Amino acid sequence: MERAYLTLNKIIETFLVLIFGLLVIDVVWQVASRYLIGQSSSFTEEFARFALIWLTVLGAAYINGQKEGHLSMDFLLAKLPFKKRQRRQKIIQILMGIFALVVMVIGGGNLVYTTLSLGQMSSALQVPLGIIYAVVPICGLCIIFFSCYNIKKLNFE
Repeated sequence: MERAYLTLNKIIETFLVLIFGLLVIDVVWQVASRYLIGQSSSFTEEFARFALIWLTVLGAAYINGQKEGHLSMDFLLAKLPFKKRQRRQKIIQILMGIFALVVMVIGGGNLVYTTLSLGQMSSALQVPLGIIYAVVPICGLCIIFFSCYNIKKLNFE
């Protein structure tokens, strides 16, 4: 499981860096074309929007896998004795996994299916919106995996 965890983290890291780099290039091109040419490209705004969607959802999955980097208010949790704290952390991981399953995998999967079956396309890039939204159920599965990994790791502490 440790090897799968490290591999998945490396894949998500690579995608995040790639998407962020493309987003920077896209925004610089949009600003440069607007001021130098006097006319902005038609696809840059839509690409930036889709890149931000992917960055946000992939970033949430990545941070969930890192566990220490996730924003949390753990003042009260830190005051608990070790056994109770460990039990609460397991409950939190289970709830995050259930949320990812219901909202991201099932709900996101329905969104992808609906947009693909309706044939919805993005206006400027002409990309099926189902492909853009596919990041939601994929990252939901990643969050479920990371929650299971974190629970397993809590068992060995």
